[in-house]
Amino acid sequence: MTKISIITACLNNAATIEDTVKSVLGQDYPGVEFIVVDGASADGTLDILNRYRDRITALISEKDEGIYYALNKGLKMATGEIAGLLHADDFYNGADILSKVMKAFESAGTDCVYGDLQYVQRDKTGKVLRNWIAGEYNDGLFLKGWMPPHPSFFIRRACYEKYGFFNTDLSISADYELMLRMIHKYKLSTRYLPEVLVKMRAGGKSNKSLANRIKANAEDRKAWKMNDLQPSPLTLIRKPLGKLKQFFG
Repeated sequence: MTKISIITACLNNAATIEDTVKSVLGQDYPGVEFIVVDGASADGTLDILNRYRDRITALISEKDEGIYYALNKGLKMATGEIAGLLHADDFYNGADILSKVMKAFESAGTDCVYGDLQYVQRDKTGKVLRNWIAGEYNDGLFLKGWMPPHPSFFIRRACYEKYGFFNTDLSISADYELMLRMIHKYKLSTRYLPEVLVKMRAGGKSNKSLANRIKANAEDRKAWKMNDLQPSPLTLIRKPLGKLKQFFG
């Protein structure tokens, strides 16, 4: 059976981490390796994680330099053929999500699988605020401001080893840069699952303030430059504007 590694990075997420852990441990796919990288939480997060210690494959708790450092640490520990990331505010939309993802990898023989995502209210996760419908990928879509939702993005671990991990020079847009590099630059094959794979609590780092949104846009521009790629004049305008339709989907 093909193993899938799920990595969760957390820091002081006592309010939400249990939902994330239960979401992973409750999957019906039997070949799951679950790695949690904690940044030395001081709010009770570790107490919650320790309740599930016997079912978490690896748990590290130590200070680090941020989420992308933590994710890289977890990815380098992983032993699964497939790797996915689930953040500490997120949870899978059902117990069969990883089974569906793995079936897509096996049937299509693809490098990457991705699906849709819903933003939900933090304290009432049944209330959907935004629908991110990714849609099928066609070559060149990144030039039109497209990207898949990163928590719904799964990739063969060998691709990280061949093309690199998260670029920690970026503090907000390293997920965008990684997918731009993997899909647009190196032309990895993709398979789209047209359903909601992940639910994310609203209030992520890149969107919680105008200043962060401006910084994210500047880092998006840097992501193209560091890959020796040239966006179109409208690429980085269309990327944030494309999110507006998520509120009406």
